Amino acid sequence: MKRLLLLRHAKSDWSRRERSDFERTLNDRGLRSAPLMGRHIANHAMVPDKVLCSSSRRTRETLGLMMPFFDREMDIRLLRSLYNASEDDYLEIIRKFGGMAKTLMVLGHNPAMQETALRLAGNGNPDLTEAISGKFPTAGLAVIDFEAPSWSKLEEMSGRAVAFFRPKEIERTADNENGQT
Repeated sequence: MKRLLLLRHAKSDWSRRERSDFERTLNDRGLRSAPLMGRHIANHAMVPDKVLCSSSRRTRETLGLMMPFFDREMDIRLLRSLYNASEDDYLEIIRKFGGMAKTLMVLGHNPAMQETALRLAGNGNPDLTEAISGKFPTAGLAVIDFEAPSWSKLEEMSGRAVAFFRPKEIERTADNENGQT
């Protein structure tokens, strides 16, 4: 079985208008949510074998803040082609660069991230698909499993949505576990 983690970059900073969109950094909320998602991925045994990451600054920063929680070697590819791409582009990138990874993470941008998740999740929990179609927030993570023998043979609607994590929900859960209200 193959597992795809579709992660939208953490919240970026819009206050510095002199920076191009490609060079936008994370804001304070993004700086908190990226490591939170990294810890969550590690705690739930979903650490990827391979990461395909947009080369924009905010996606690279998101990945960098998650890396301390990942306890294994992994293949990381920074791809300019994930920036300003469509869901068709994302599907082709997954097919082309997924390789032999059992767990593949794609770290990118909306709306392509959301549309890719919806085009791949043919079955699974319908509540998850509905949640993904409603809003795919920054640092949101869709988890989709496939029976495909390889990423190169990935078909639309062939996946099973198994989870959709939002950083606000994870933060509340972490606060409750730590005794905070």
